[in-house]
Amino acid sequence: QVQLVESGGGLVQAGGSLRLSCAASGRTFRTYALGWFRQAPGKEREFVAAISRYGSSTYRADSVKGRFTISRANDKNMLYLQMNSLKPDDTAVYYCAADERVTELQSMAYNYWGQGTQVTVSS
Repeated sequence: QVQLVESGGGLVQAGGSLRLSCAASGRTFRTYALGWFRQAPGKEREFVAAISRYGSSTYRADSVKGRFTISRANDKNMLYLQMNSLKPDDTAVYYCAADERVTELQSMAYNYWGQGTQVTVSS
């Protein structure tokens, strides 16, 4: 069992930055692949970024490449999403996800999900 708690969301102007954090429980954190997803009002949840077990590989949606960076600190059981050059289209609830067995890191096939943190970008 893994419990995930996101933090760091808020209201920011376009062009600004936010850093989301996801605190995870569990002694085998480093063996989990981790992802960030988001869901805007009236839209389906979508992939944002993912990082492989042990952090050797990262993946990002085309819409956030060059602006968002995913990272993990296995010694702290933490996942991060640094978001720069934010746009109003980035407004959504952001969720972190974890799974030991997921192979398609950009898919929704994660077993564990956090409750989400709201990010609002004003124009």
